[in-house]
Amino acid sequence: MALGRAYSVAVRGVEGELVEIEADLGRGLPGVHLVGLPDSALKESRDRVRAAVTNTGEKWPDSRITLALSPATLPKGGSAYDLALSCAVLAAAGVVPVGDLDKSVLLGELALDGRLRTVRGILPAVLAAKHAGWTTVVVPHVALAEAGLVEGMDVLGARDLREVVEWLRGELVLSRPVVVDRDGARAVPDLSEVAGQDEARLALEVAAAGAHHLMLTGPPGIGKTMLAQRLPGILPALGEEESLEVTAIHSVAGLLTADQPLITEPPFVAPHHTCSISALVGGGSGMARPGAVSRAHRGVLFLDECAELGVKSLEALRTPLEDGEVRIARRDGIARYPARFQLILAANPCPCAPPRSEDCVCAPAARRRYLGKLSGPLMDRVDLRVQMFAVSAGALNGDAAESTAAVRARVEAARAVAVDRWSEFGWRTNAEVPGPALRQRFRLGRGALAGMERALRAGEITARGADRALRVAWTLADLAGLPAPGEDQVGLALGFRDRWGA
Repeated sequence: MALGRAYSVAVRGVEGELVEIEADLGRGLPGVHLVGLPDSALKESRDRVRAAVTNTGEKWPDSRITLALSPATLPKGGSAYDLALSCAVLAAAGVVPVGDLDKSVLLGELALDGRLRTVRGILPAVLAAKHAGWTTVVVPHVALAEAGLVEGMDVLGARDLREVVEWLRGELVLSRPVVVDRDGARAVPDLSEVAGQDEARLALEVAAAGAHHLMLTGPPGIGKTMLAQRLPGILPALGEEESLEVTAIHSVAGLLTADQPLITEPPFVAPHHTCSISALVGGGSGMARPGAVSRAHRGVLFLDECAELGVKSLEALRTPLEDGEVRIARRDGIARYPARFQLILAANPCPCAPPRSEDCVCAPAARRRYLGKLSGPLMDRVDLRVQMFAVSAGALNGDAAESTAAVRARVEAARAVAVDRWSEFGWRTNAEVPGPALRQRFRLGRGALAGMERALRAGEITARGADRALRVAWTLADLAGLPAPGEDQVGLALGFRDRWGA
């Protein structure tokens, strides 16, 4: 009896857990038996691995082979274990030495001819291996740039099983990743292309400076989508830690390419208004996959024609808006995905949506039902609400408005002030500051809060709405270069909540 051992990683959500793979060559009729809660794709790896080993030129053992994946109670799925399974069998057969195999994590799917194919979740798998104390990982060559984003790991790339076998024998040196360049010009649509809409432009700048949620309403063709598409351009570039967070999510979703292994700019995700709840917040069988809210992490989730979305889909946004993550229970366990995004809603004022409001032919009940899908609890979480109107002819023929670069400079300065103020508490933007901190430790003067107290007494805003208005007021103060919000900033923040409902 002979025993071989190799190691891989099981990815659950954006987290990973090390998996030990043991191969036992015992007596009995030749065959391969896989144990350890494998799914259908993993069960099929028996045929892929055997064909790959044979077509590589190595002899497949004529024995009863038992492959055990530990922890045995952890559900395992996918094809990322193929390379580790094949190396464990070859080690048990004495074809390859166990020296480097005992110190390395192996990731990759095998083709029948032995080629190594990439799989989803390479980046979170390498991060999990690092956190578990491993220092060497072997990945498919096409995923080398993605895996190389993790510092402190010796990342090696192989094109096929033959190269891995020769590397284990000491006959070949595997390739290593090149340094990924984070710099480069940002190719984004410019804010100067938007004609007029000064109030909406101000709201967009405030949203960017404080990471606030925004709703734009107005007739079709007025510029709602144009403004939303230009929000990522005025947001600061992602930091190193944020880039890895976002890239890990896109790796699990299978959206990374070899040309762009690292995401350095805030993502912009705009799902269609017919999308399902699973497409929006995540889902699927087995282990849930990330939805639009997670793919928009540290970026912008734009819901155009939001009044056309299903009520259940809209209400599903409430938890990620409040918690900054989604937790989805499925057959193979609970997947946790970060979902700290900026929500931008855009809607027409009514179903017919004429250019002029006086030309509307909708019945009053139809108008109420149209935007009535947006419930009070959902809208209470939207900090800024702007009603947009048609621009005059002068705005179309006038000089170009401020550029994206000019607005982004002010946004970056305001965010730097917020980071300096909140950093000791672990917050990075005004939108992350909890209400108790704003009401107690950073409480404003009585004069600044007079208008808010009147609104609370009149029932015009909720306690949550008051907290959100205070966050917007701090952002307005940061943009104005003030040490703290005054009565004007609090009044303007309350005014932005009055544009649509209470």
